[in-house]
Amino acid sequence: MTVQAVGTIRKGRSSRRLKSQTRSFTMLPALQHSLPLTEPLNRDQIKRIDNASMDILENTGIHFRDKIALQDWRSIGAKIVGETVFLDRFLVKDLIKSIPETFTYHARNPKNNLDFGKSYCMFVPMTGAPYLRDLEDKRRNPTLEDLANFHKLSHMLPSMHSSAHHIVEPYDHPISQRHLRITYSSMRYSDKTFMGMTTSPKNAEDVIKMCDILFGPGFIDSHPVVTGNCNGNSPLVWDETMLGAMRAFCKRNQPVLCSPFVLGGANTPASVAPTVAQLNAEALSALAYTQVIQKGAPAIYGHYLSTVSMKSGAPMAGTPEISLMNFMIGQLARYYKVPWRTSNTLGGAKTFDAQAGYESATTLMAVMMSGANYIWHSAGWNEAGMHCSTAKFIVDAEQCAMAYRMAQGINWDDFDEGLKAVNDIGPGGHYLGHPHTLENFQRAFFMPELFDNNSIEQWQAEGSTEITERALKHAKSLLADYEEPKMNEAINDELLEFIALRESQIPATDSLNQEF
Repeated sequence: MTVQAVGTIRKGRSSRRLKSQTRSFTMLPALQHSLPLTEPLNRDQIKRIDNASMDILENTGIHFRDKIALQDWRSIGAKIVGETVFLDRFLVKDLIKSIPETFTYHARNPKNNLDFGKSYCMFVPMTGAPYLRDLEDKRRNPTLEDLANFHKLSHMLPSMHSSAHHIVEPYDHPISQRHLRITYSSMRYSDKTFMGMTTSPKNAEDVIKMCDILFGPGFIDSHPVVTGNCNGNSPLVWDETMLGAMRAFCKRNQPVLCSPFVLGGANTPASVAPTVAQLNAEALSALAYTQVIQKGAPAIYGHYLSTVSMKSGAPMAGTPEISLMNFMIGQLARYYKVPWRTSNTLGGAKTFDAQAGYESATTLMAVMMSGANYIWHSAGWNEAGMHCSTAKFIVDAEQCAMAYRMAQGINWDDFDEGLKAVNDIGPGGHYLGHPHTLENFQRAFFMPELFDNNSIEQWQAEGSTEITERALKHAKSLLADYEEPKMNEAINDELLEFIALRESQIPATDSLNQEF
């Protein structure tokens, strides 16, 4: 049976192109994690963190700076003083019970649907960079064309499970209207799942309307297709912008990341365990509110983790405390039986250098051993998120593919055949020409395309090319081979008509969070 892609006309390549094509752009399925996880907390310590978080919710309270949210909490009996909501621990735990532990993300192309939650994980590119390092490694302001290129690369890189949204900020379009073009770019240039802008409640509603157009009226009410991110203002504040956007997504059963924004030592205590207790309280209060909005709506325990340099006040990446907090948060999310999000391959370096590699590799390994489900910022993040590096984007994606292979665990399918090869070869021989090797060499060991493992003589003979240059060359090659996953013309026209209508209604201003 042939599965029709939603809003898509798939056009085949010519036989000549098929024969010449050696790369596979087929998206990897959702990663089903098979390795033991790193869990530093014992049962008593989990309960200690839980109890501390509940004490914060009951006695310190959380600010919900939003009249609608305050009324919602008041309607179910929560104690409210001014804008501070005091949440009973039993109420919170009862509310979060209705959050689905698992669900399926539905993509424009059903072949790219994703199982999600429990042991199922997905990699998502970075978002929000005000600068990029482009195909010539030049740092500059991005454009809509640059954003489209990153969406195309996300579509072609097998380890990326989403086209995200504003991977880079398109400066050639007004901020007040930008969310429309960003969402359209995510939808058009990839047929994977994507993220939706939550920069204002109205912007979130526009995203939801565009999803209705893409998938058909009513489809999204029972099928998660897009992810929203709602950042808290740590310490202990949720504001009107994020809460309004949260309502727009939850009312239509679209997942939201409930993400406290942690700058350890600046907006949390300068200590790991108390920081996690505060973050946990913030995340639980938002997760509980999603269920006040719509019982059973999918929601994801989120966070952004960074520690702050006590020398400069600057955020740091790849530090040991970030790894420890990821391990702890993973345990807490599993304790509450909710899926969770983390950030991946974060770099603070100004170029794609050794610092960027070390920071990213440290974070990636910790993330993989923490059991995160929604693994965001998985490609491109550098300079503390100030720029998306095209070269790093490509290499990060390959690193995610390597991590994917590791987390799948040990393959025992050919164990007996491999042992037979040992008997065939015997002492002093080699396996290079053995039938088992010839049959399995392409899948036995991951062979990075972007790392050079040749001799120095061979490397020099080929031009002494370093990783940044290799990655940029690879990016250019990918973009040259890109083929758009064509959208149904009627759906495409309707999306463009909606964008034109909204752009005629929204003043072209350069201020954020416009409400119309």
